[in-house]
Amino acid sequence: MHIRRLGRRLLGEAVRRGRVYLDEVAIVGPEDPYARRFAYFGAGAALMAPQGVIYNERYLSVGDGTLIGPNVCLTAGINAEQTMLATPVVSIGRRCVIGRGSHVIGHWRIELGDEIQTGPYVYITDQNHAYDDPDTAIGWQTPTEAAVRIGSGSWLGANVVILPGTQLGEHTTVAAGAVVRGVFPSHVVLGGVPARVLRHYDATRGWVAGPPS
Repeated sequence: MHIRRLGRRLLGEAVRRGRVYLDEVAIVGPEDPYARRFAYFGAGAALMAPQGVIYNERYLSVGDGTLIGPNVCLTAGINAEQTMLATPVVSIGRRCVIGRGSHVIGHWRIELGDEIQTGPYVYITDQNHAYDDPDTAIGWQTPTEAAVRIGSGSWLGANVVILPGTQLGEHTTVAAGAVVRGVFPSHVVLGGVPARVLRHYDATRGWVAGPPS
């Protein structure tokens, strides 16, 4: 039994070391051939490994110095063969950090500004299911689309959901677990389901509870 336990520990250590090595090798940088598939892949940008589902790269733009975490899904359209109406569909600005396990799912237009950071498992989409026809299964109805924009300098906490049509101003903080839809000004804190303004910044009073008057 002692020999078996020792063998297991040694094998486990070898597997862990191998996994670390493979993940390092699989990181995608701007000089890798795969990066040339993207509409833009900036200097100093990186896709950490393991990568999530990524397709229609020619409609995806990753800004300079941006870090895409492990298991992040970046997609444009519903499959790799789809021809989109504009390029890019998904645009991520400079020096952003997209947390592990997050999804940025574009069909029309998703724009993330510069220096945006997200926690893990954030979901951003510009398309949603429709339910106008009460007699047709929701999954078979034509979805609706509306452009999404996240202002520069913003922070999205873990498990935030950004729905179609959302427009966030600059330096917006979104609390973990919030579900966001609508248009919001800069320098606010959002939270809740549905999300609302919890705090805003006033030039004379500093941070104040509630939305701007």
